[in-house]
Amino acid sequence: MPEFRETTLSNGLRIAAEIDDRGYSAAYGYFVRAGARDEVDCEAGLSHFLEHMMFKGTARRSATDVNRELDELGGQSNAYTSEEQTVYYATVLPKFQDRIVDLLTDMLSPTLDEDEFATERQVILEEIAKYEDQPPFGAFERAMEVHFGPRGLGRRVLGTAESIRTMEASIMRDYFNRRYRPENIVLAASGNIDFDGLVAQVEQLTQSWAERPTTPPPATDPSDLVPVGISLETRIAIPDAQQAYFVGITPGPSSTSTDRYAARVLGSIMGDEGGSRLFWELIDSGRAEVATLWPHEFIDAGAWFTYMVCAPEDANSNRRLMEEVIQRTVASGIKPEELQQTISKATAGSIMQSERPSNRLFGIGSRWLTCQEYLSTDETLDCLRGITVEDVEQAAKKYLTTSGTDIIAAAETDSAVT
Repeated sequence: MPEFRETTLSNGLRIAAEIDDRGYSAAYGYFVRAGARDEVDCEAGLSHFLEHMMFKGTARRSATDVNRELDELGGQSNAYTSEEQTVYYATVLPKFQDRIVDLLTDMLSPTLDEDEFATERQVILEEIAKYEDQPPFGAFERAMEVHFGPRGLGRRVLGTAESIRTMEASIMRDYFNRRYRPENIVLAASGNIDFDGLVAQVEQLTQSWAERPTTPPPATDPSDLVPVGISLETRIAIPDAQQAYFVGITPGPSSTSTDRYAARVLGSIMGDEGGSRLFWELIDSGRAEVATLWPHEFIDAGAWFTYMVCAPEDANSNRRLMEEVIQRTVASGIKPEELQQTISKATAGSIMQSERPSNRLFGIGSRWLTCQEYLSTDETLDCLRGITVEDVEQAAKKYLTTSGTDIIAAAETDSAVT
């Protein structure tokens, strides 16, 4: 059976590992409490920008060295940024533990070279432009901005073209020194891990992290002004769009809420791609290409998303039908067989995912970073199996009856889409 071990180093860095000597691989990841919600206007998009810069060289390695070594180890590696954290991770064979830990740890002391900064700025501007050209054309970001406000949880992870163009390397350095402190970071590991060796190595490699200079917090943003480059309009006009895109957002459970498992089950019953209520009513019938809903959890809040894609001429009738399905669920509840089928599918998925250390890594690291809590696969399965019909029906009444924001992305000529 897997064993969970954790410790806090002398500099404040936390290490959390789920160890299973039966595994054929090992996954490692640095989870940093640095996300879009931690930024101010002049830093918008900086957490993600900084993620890119971590691959651009250190005092010990050039950018070429970093990428070459990642390839030499033959595993999988990447990074991502969200509203609440930035994560750098890799999965390798257990014999490469020392090498991958040395590399990942070194990457978290980047040089932040001015030339690399200027080059990567253009890469990110291209990423923003590409994203805005892809359906649903920023509708999810707009929903978050309107629902939570354009700052905090509502701030765009990529930032805006305006914020990236005016970003300065000095601001990035200050942000790095403020957020990338050892007490603000968790090193998570899963699979066939030498925990004692990991702790000893990281203790030695990160001694200097506590010496990073402290920087004062930036000035508070003016609450009466919308950040440059942000619009709070609920309609996004897309030239030549062939379909209409709808994103709805209402409050949902947080990652610490006792409702979160029931809400996830409700989302599956209502919006799963392979046989949910919305699937049969709207997708299988050919009325819509996409019709789904789900909860998204944050540390201290949550969001409930609805999403539909269809032909513009069918948009209004489909939205009414979608609302009818939702209200029918609130009024009449769910069937026991629906619950059992969903729980069986969820538990099977959890068990199969738990066989891969790389899948377990993210839950372990994120949970330890945000909640200082570990949930084993068995504990997660117990939570799922303990959900009742009444739990799901209460979640429906709580989360499917609140008013929220609807964002429409459609061609300017589709004036009938309202």
